[in-house]
Amino acid sequence: MEAKKKVVAAISAAVFEYIKTEEEALLEAPAEVYAVAPQAMVMPSMWSQTGRQSMMSMRRLMQFRSIRKI
Repeated sequence: MEAKKKVVAAISAAVFEYIKTEEEALLEAPAEVYAVAPQAMVMPSMWSQTGRQSMMSMRRLMQFRSIRKI
């Protein structure tokens, strides 16, 4: 049981060290790398929404095998 405790301790130390190095790398990186540019909210057009809806309904009919001939 002592060997198992040593293995668990070694694994937890390795994970802690990995997390620590990742956090240090994030702190050293420039802020521009992680900055997200604000994007304008664009509403989808009614034509694209209608097209997607018709594609989904056709797929549903095909899955139900309601369509015999296309």
